[in-house]
Amino acid sequence: MFIYLSKKIAIPNNIHLKCVSWNKDQGFIACGGDDGLLRVLKLESQTDDAKLKGLAAPSNLSMNQTLEGHSGAVQVVTWNEQYEKLTTSDQNGLIIVWMLYKGAWYEEMINNRNKSVVRSMSWNADGQKICIVYEDGAVIVGSVDGNRIWGKELKGNQLAHVAWSPDSKILLFGMANGEVQIYDNQGNFIMKMTIGCLTNATGAVSIAGIHWYAGTGGYVEPDCPCLAICFDNGRCQVMRYENDENPVFIDTLMNVVSIQWNHCGSVLAVAGSLRASNLEKEVNVVQFYTPFGEHLRTLKVPGKQMTGVGWEGGGLRIGLAVDSYIYFANIRPDYKWGYCSSTVVYAYTKPERQEYCVVFWDTKNNEKFVKYVKSLMSITTSGDFCILASKADDTQPQVQTSPDYTYVLILCNSIGTPLDSKYIDIDPLFVTMTKTHVIAASKEAFYLWQYRVAKKLTALEINQVTRTKKEGRERVYHIDSNPSGANDSSPDFAKAFTATRDPICCIAATDKTLVVGRESGTIHRYSLPNVVLIQKYTLNNRAYYLSLNCNSSRLAIIDIAGVLTLLDLEVRASAGDSTGNQASAGDPSKFERKDVWDMKWANDNPDLFAMMEKTRMYVFRNLDPEEPIQTSGYICNFEDLEIKSVLLDEIMKDPERPNKDNLINFEIRSLRDSRALIEKVGIEDASQFIEDNPHPRLWRLLAEAALQKLDLKTAEQAFVRCKDYQGIEFVKRLGNLHSEPMKQAEVAAYFSRFEEAERMYLDMDRRDLAISLRIKLGDWFRVLQLLKTGSGDCDDTLLGQAYNAIGDYFADRQKWVNAVQYYLQGRNQERLAECYYMLEDYYSLEKLTTVLPENHKLLPDIGQMFATVGMCEQAVKAYLKCNQPKAAVDTCVHLNQWNKAVELARTHNMKEIKSLLSKYASHLLEKNKTLEAVELYRKAHHFLDAAKLMFKIADEEAKKRTRPLRVKKLYVLAARLVENYHEQMKTSQQSKAKGKKSEATSALAGLLEEDATSSDNRIVDSAWRGAEAYHFFLLAQRQLYEGYMENAMRTALHLREYEDIIPAVEIYSLLAICSTANGAFSTCSQAFIKLESLESLDPEQRQLYEDLALEIFTKHTPKDNLTTDLYGSSEGTEGTLPTCIVTGLPIQEYQFWMCSVCKHCALGQEISKYNCCPLCHCPVA
Repeated sequence: MFIYLSKKIAIPNNIHLKCVSWNKDQGFIACGGDDGLLRVLKLESQTDDAKLKGLAAPSNLSMNQTLEGHSGAVQVVTWNEQYEKLTTSDQNGLIIVWMLYKGAWYEEMINNRNKSVVRSMSWNADGQKICIVYEDGAVIVGSVDGNRIWGKELKGNQLAHVAWSPDSKILLFGMANGEVQIYDNQGNFIMKMTIGCLTNATGAVSIAGIHWYAGTGGYVEPDCPCLAICFDNGRCQVMRYENDENPVFIDTLMNVVSIQWNHCGSVLAVAGSLRASNLEKEVNVVQFYTPFGEHLRTLKVPGKQMTGVGWEGGGLRIGLAVDSYIYFANIRPDYKWGYCSSTVVYAYTKPERQEYCVVFWDTKNNEKFVKYVKSLMSITTSGDFCILASKADDTQPQVQTSPDYTYVLILCNSIGTPLDSKYIDIDPLFVTMTKTHVIAASKEAFYLWQYRVAKKLTALEINQVTRTKKEGRERVYHIDSNPSGANDSSPDFAKAFTATRDPICCIAATDKTLVVGRESGTIHRYSLPNVVLIQKYTLNNRAYYLSLNCNSSRLAIIDIAGVLTLLDLEVRASAGDSTGNQASAGDPSKFERKDVWDMKWANDNPDLFAMMEKTRMYVFRNLDPEEPIQTSGYICNFEDLEIKSVLLDEIMKDPERPNKDNLINFEIRSLRDSRALIEKVGIEDASQFIEDNPHPRLWRLLAEAALQKLDLKTAEQAFVRCKDYQGIEFVKRLGNLHSEPMKQAEVAAYFSRFEEAERMYLDMDRRDLAISLRIKLGDWFRVLQLLKTGSGDCDDTLLGQAYNAIGDYFADRQKWVNAVQYYLQGRNQERLAECYYMLEDYYSLEKLTTVLPENHKLLPDIGQMFATVGMCEQAVKAYLKCNQPKAAVDTCVHLNQWNKAVELARTHNMKEIKSLLSKYASHLLEKNKTLEAVELYRKAHHFLDAAKLMFKIADEEAKKRTRPLRVKKLYVLAARLVENYHEQMKTSQQSKAKGKKSEATSALAGLLEEDATSSDNRIVDSAWRGAEAYHFFLLAQRQLYEGYMENAMRTALHLREYEDIIPAVEIYSLLAICSTANGAFSTCSQAFIKLESLESLDPEQRQLYEDLALEIFTKHTPKDNLTTDLYGSSEGTEGTLPTCIVTGLPIQEYQFWMCSVCKHCALGQEISKYNCCPLCHCPVA
C-alpha cells in the first residue's frame, strides 16, 4: 500500500482537538476538543466529470456543524452507525446522545452521574447496546433507546477502555494500570487477559487503545487475528480471540496515542510520535501493520501533538487529529488484482465466506467468472494468463508429491480455468511472470517454473506433458548463491531456507532478464532462461516496486517512500549515432519523482511509460512529462499509445457488479495530436507529422482516415507502414471496384458500421450483397427479414439456411419451442427430433417418424429416443422402418416387452430367440410369475414347455385342495397345450415331407416317439388324464346332488382308475356315499374296507371310519340290490368300452359322438343337449 497526505482542515480559534471519529456508513467525521468544542464534518466529492471518481475528484465540506452542549473538553466521541447516532462525553462526565434530523444534529438524550468522568464508550456490533466506563470503576450498559440494562461498580479499579466482542457476548475492560479484564455481557468476571507483549518492559504503562474488529467486511484469512491491544510505550498484541495462547506481538518503538482497524481488518493504523535520534523534538507518525504484525508503511505527519486517528468507511482515507487541525491522508491499497487479455482479475473478501472471491471480469463482453480461493496471497498476470498464489490447503487431495508443500501456484486462463499448478515450499511473497516463466521469491530464495500452456491440448494431455519432463522446468536459487547457468536437476527446496542477512524485497522479469531487489538497496540482475548473475547495482533506498521496459534496457524503481527513479541496465548507443542521440535526450540518473504509487512501461516503446503520482497520471516520453490527467485508477495496460486504467476503488465498493464506467482509456498526446491534425488540417500534414513521430498506431489512424476519404494511395502506404496485410488486401480490393457508392459501402462495412453499409447496398439495389454481409456477421434474423422483404421469389436454400440458423440460435439458448417453429420452416428434421425430445413432445416425434422416408438415417436415433423414455411400440415402429429388426427386438427385451420381442423375432426369422426366451422365462420363474412364463412360451409356440409348466401349476393347485373346478380347468389348459404341440409337430413334418406322402406318416410317428422322451412321456401320452379325473369327480357329485344315485355310483366306480391324481380317501369316500344312497351296501362295504386299509390315514380317522361302518352295517346287510348284477355284468368289458363324458357310463352302442379336440366320446342323444364338450369346453360341431 502507499499513503500520502492530501488535505488539511483547520479548526477555528486554534482550539486543540482531543479525539476524532469517522462514521463508516454515512461518512460523518466528529471531532471533539477543548472548551466544549464538538464539530461534525462531512467530506463529499462534487464533480460532473464521469472520469473523475474516487480520490481524484475534488472534495469539499458538505457539512460543517458545531454541536453546542458540552462545557468542558470533549474527550470521547463514538458513532452508532446502524442508528445514525453520535455519543459524546466531556471532562465533567456529561454524556450527550445526538441524532440527525433533517440534515442537522440535535440533542436526543443527556446523562450525568455528577461523579467521576467517562473514560470510554463503545457500541456493540449491531448498535443495540452501549457500554460506558467511568474512571472510578462504574460500568453502565444501556440500550439504544436510552434505557439502562445493567450497571456495576468494579471496586478498586480505575477504568480506561472498553471493547465489545464481535458477537456481543464479551466485554473487555482496560484498566488504568494496563491490565485487561474479560467479563461476559451480563457483567460477570471471567478472567484476566495475559498480556505477553509487555515482557521485560520497564516503567508504568497505560493502554493506548483496544480495538476489536467485528468482521463486517470479511477476513483476509480464515482464523485471522482481529483484536488489537496497544500500550503507550509502543508494545502491541494482536489476538484471534480473547484468550488466544499465541498472539502476534508488535513493538512499534514509538509513543502510541490511538489505534484503529480499517474497514476489512486487513490494516491496523497505530498513531503516535517517534523520537528521532538526532533531533530533540518528536515527530508525529502513523505506522501501518497487517494483522500478522508485518509493517506496511510509515506516514509522517507535521504538527506538535497527534491525538486521534479514524479510518474512512471504504478504507481509502484516514483522518488524523493533530493540534487544531484534521489532516487527511489518501491510501492506495495493495489490491490483489491483475489484467490479462482484456480481463480484469480482482479478489475481495465477503463476511459470509472464508475464502477470497476472485472475479475474472471480461471487460470486452462484460461477463464475469467467479472462483473461490482459500488463503489467497497474490494475483499476478502476464499475456493471457494469471497466477494465483495461495497457501496450500491441508485438505486438498491433489498433493501427491509430499504433504509438507505449504504453498501453491495455480496457473489460470483469463476465465479462471486452472491449467496447471505447482506446489512449492518457499513462501511466494513476490511473484512475477513472463510469457514462459513464473518466478516466485521468498525472503531468501527465488523459484523459477517454466510453465507450458498447450493451446490445443485437453486437460488430460496437459497433465501428461507436465508429468513427463520434470527436470529443468523448475529451479530454485538462494539469493546469496552465484548461479552460473549450469543446468541444475530437480529443485532442491532444502537450500532455500538458509537465512540471509539481506532479504529479497521485490522482483521483476522480462523474457530475457530477471531483476531482484534486496532490502539493503542492492539489485541483482540475472539472465533468463538460464539463470546467470550478470551484475549487481547499489541504490540508496530500499526498492518497493521494480519494472522493466519492453526491451529490458531500463529499470524503473519505486522505493518505500514513493520515489520513482530509473536505472539504465544497458549502455545506450554513442552520441555520434543519430538514434542514440535521440534516445539519450534525457539523463535517467537525474530523473526523480515523489509520491509515486503505480507505473507501467509501454509494451511497444522502451522510452514510454505512465505513472501515478498522488491523484494524477503522467505520461513520460524520453523522460519528458505530458500534462497530467486527474485520476486515481490503477494502470492495466499501456500499448498502442493508449493507457487502460481501472478504478479499483470504485469496483471494490460493489465488487459483485463491476461496471464498464470504471474502466478508462486515456490516449496519449501524440495520438490526440494526430487525430486533431487529421480532423482539422488534413491528411497531408498529418502524414508529415506521423513521419516525424512514427508509431504503428498512428499509421493505422492515418490509414483509416484515408480510407474514409477513399484516398487509397495514402491508405495503402499507411497500411504498409503498420504492417497490416489485411488492410493492404482490402485497399487492393477497393481499387478493383468501379462504382463510388460501392466503395463507400465496403469501407463502412470495414469500419463495422454495418447498418450504414447495408443501407448503401440496398440503395444500390444489391440485396444479395446486403444479405451476404449479414450472413458473414451471423445476423440471421436480419437475413430472414431481407430475404422476405425482397420482391420476386427468394433463394429457397438460403431461406432454409436462415431458418435453421435461427433455430440453432434458439436451441443454443435452450428455447426449444421457438427453435421448433424455425426448424419446421427450415425442414431440419434432425434438429426437430432433438427439440421434440427436449420438449418431451413425443406425439410430434411419432408423427415425424411416419413422415420420414424408409431407411432414413434419423430413424435409429428416434428409435433410441423413444426407447430411452420407455415407449416401446413407437421405438419398434421407427426401427422397423429403417430395417433394423435386431434393434427393435433388443429394445423390446430391454423394456421387458417379451411377447413383442418373440413375435418380432418370429416374423423376421431371427435365430437367437431360443436363448432370449429361456433367459426371460427363467427371469419370470425366479420372480414366481409362472403363468406369465406359460403365456410367454405359448406366444412363442413352445407348447411343450408351456404344457410342462401348466401341469406343474395344476399339480400344485391340486395338492392345495382348492376348488376342483379350477383344478380341472388348469388340467384342461395343459392338455390343450399338448394338443397344440401335436398339431405343430404334424404340420412341421408335413411341410418337410411334402412330396413323399408314404413316408410322411412313418416320419411323424418317429418324430413323436423321439420327442416323447422319458421325461415328457406322461405329459404327451396321457395329456388328458388329469382333466378326466377331475371331470368325473365333479360329475359324480353333481349326479349325487341331482338325485341320479345309480349314475353317481357308476361314475364314482369309474373314478377308481385315477387314484394317482385324486387322493384315494376322496374317491372311496365319494363311492361310499353314492353306493349308500343307491342302496348298494356291498359296494359300500368294499369302499369302507379300502378306506380302513389306507396307510395315509392316522389312527383317529381310521377309528372314525370303523365306527361309521359299524353304525351302517348293523342296520343294513352288505348286499347290493338288483343293480349289482348289472354292475357286475359290465365289469368284464369295462376296460375296452369308452366312457361317456356326459353320463359317466360305458358306451355300449356302435354309433357315438367324439370331440374333435380332446378325442373323448359321448352318447349321441346325451351330447345333443350341450353346445360345448363337457370335458374340454370346445364347441360341439
